[in-house]
Amino acid sequence: MGKALGTFRACYVVALCCIGSFLFAYDTGIVGGVLTLPSFQNDFRYTKAEKTQVNSNCVSILQGGAFFGCFFIWPLTAWLGRRWAFVIASAVFCVGCIMQIVNSHSLGLFYAGRVISGLGTGAATVLVPIFSAEMAPKEIRGKLGSCFQLFFATGVCISYWVDYAAQKGISETSSTQWQVPIGLQLVPGGLLGLGMVLVKESTRWLAKKGRNEEAYASLLWVRGGVDSPEIRAEFREILAGVELEIRESEGVTWKELLLPSNRYRMFIAITIQLAQQLTGNTSLAYYAPQIFATIGAGNKTLFITGFFGLVKMAGVALFITFFVERFGRKKPFMAGAFAMGSFMLIIAIIVATHPPSPSATGITSSGAAGIAMVYLEAFAFNMSWGPLPWLYIGEIFPNRIREIGVATGAASQWLFNFVMSQITPHAIDNIGWRTFLMFAIFNYAIIAYSYFVLKETMGKSLEEMEVVFGTVDHLPSKDDDEVESQAGQEGAREIHESTK
Repeated sequence: MGKALGTFRACYVVALCCIGSFLFAYDTGIVGGVLTLPSFQNDFRYTKAEKTQVNSNCVSILQGGAFFGCFFIWPLTAWLGRRWAFVIASAVFCVGCIMQIVNSHSLGLFYAGRVISGLGTGAATVLVPIFSAEMAPKEIRGKLGSCFQLFFATGVCISYWVDYAAQKGISETSSTQWQVPIGLQLVPGGLLGLGMVLVKESTRWLAKKGRNEEAYASLLWVRGGVDSPEIRAEFREILAGVELEIRESEGVTWKELLLPSNRYRMFIAITIQLAQQLTGNTSLAYYAPQIFATIGAGNKTLFITGFFGLVKMAGVALFITFFVERFGRKKPFMAGAFAMGSFMLIIAIIVATHPPSPSATGITSSGAAGIAMVYLEAFAFNMSWGPLPWLYIGEIFPNRIREIGVATGAASQWLFNFVMSQITPHAIDNIGWRTFLMFAIFNYAIIAYSYFVLKETMGKSLEEMEVVFGTVDHLPSKDDDEVESQAGQEGAREIHESTK
């Protein structure tokens, strides 16, 4: 009963954390559809010539706010803990959301709300992998860590269908047509903050602060509330890992980030996010309607985009259920990149040899083939490079620099996300089918990156990552203490004998 309750509590805590990734996805996904609604254009009174610029601003300023939110939350979570940092991020997000809902007829206020929401969203993307990795049992950490992408895919999917429902079901003369999709963000935003008040603080954060009694109570709670030798052994391992980190140096300094093993992990945190963006899937998510039009979806782009979201959800759910703890990390990274590269190459060939007609209203056979390849590409992404980078970043860093490590990875994601969101529409307009060829080449290069750069981490505790990345040969244990004690006693005897 205790183990079952512990599994439930771990899943509950991780699911609560992952509402942050749902917000990230829903907020970025909803704005593209809202900006196409006639009611929004009428209320904010911008011209058709300004439409492209408004669209670009609404996406980019959210990403800008999120970039800075990644770093603002780092000292707060180190000082106040994971739970209260989540509460603060939730409150900031909700304030920004309310500012966006107000029908002020001012794009300036709407932009300000986007920036503030971005601060909360960026902070949440840092906290999700940290808290999830620190509270999940290592046996199912892969499954729970991958929930970041499951909630992300769910947020994107729901945003597509909410936009579609608002367009079809609410009058275009009413402001509620755009206020409802944006206002719905307050529901998960509020649940995130309120839910965090009811869970325990991170065991590892408490142990790092020297609050060992609270740390053990937290571990006992999240493992089901039944004291056992296994839980005591896990707690000893956590304390040993924290002690090792403290013993290495007294305080975190910037020089510490340049230690060989930490420098390598920081390099991975940045490049793995770059590789995720170079797969091209984020560009597909942001500009799905335009891309489906490019490959021949006719006048059914919004409807097809909705099913695109469902495919993404199915892929990540299947991966979490059956694959993440079976094949490790490196193999799915490499297999996913190969599959995505192949599908992108096929899309490029289809569009190059059978370009869609601008006047077409239905879906052609070549358009159907292209749509199928995009669906398969999205499925492959959510079986590999969608869920794994966030899981990987959350588990590779030592406790001492986990906040700054994950913050750097999250900020890199937002930075590269911004770059790709700016490049993609121009690439589609200027080089057409070669955009897909470009992504195919990137994906094939990512196979080599995965093989030579990434390390396998499946089944390892967070403390054992110090061994994986070569910081130490092994973790301190009771046997080590006994050997050290015996060596000290023998040394004392030798001194005594020599004195005599």
